[in-house]
Amino acid sequence: MFPERLSQQIIANIPDAILYVDSKGLIQHWNNGATRIFGYSADEAIGQSLDLIIPEKLRGRHWDGYFKVMESGISQYGSDLLSVPSTHRDGQRLSIDFSIAMLKNDQGGVEGIAAIMRDMTAQRQNEKQLKERIAELEEKTR
Repeated sequence: MFPERLSQQIIANIPDAILYVDSKGLIQHWNNGATRIFGYSADEAIGQSLDLIIPEKLRGRHWDGYFKVMESGISQYGSDLLSVPSTHRDGQRLSIDFSIAMLKNDQGGVEGIAAIMRDMTAQRQNEKQLKERIAELEEKTR
């Protein structure tokens, strides 16, 4: 069996954010990768609402879907990689890709959701600049 201490080190030190959010939407786990990406320490984030990193204009839609998943135990995003905007502590907008795992109790009720998140902001900005440059070049050739 894989040693628990190594599992804990992986979770703590992987550069991607690893979060666990309970059924009420409160952050219960926040690794070093989450601190690096979002700018909040674990002490600042744990016990706080996920609103900490959700842009204000998207919160209503997010919570509607989140609480439906908590009630039903079914997510349409089970194995999909999701891309969403997020917010850094300093207010900077981030582009985040993430996957989720629903965690259930012995009776099958949803206890919360674990997520692994990666900051894709720089890559998305580069893609946007490349598309703009291609459009400029295409315009010049017409």
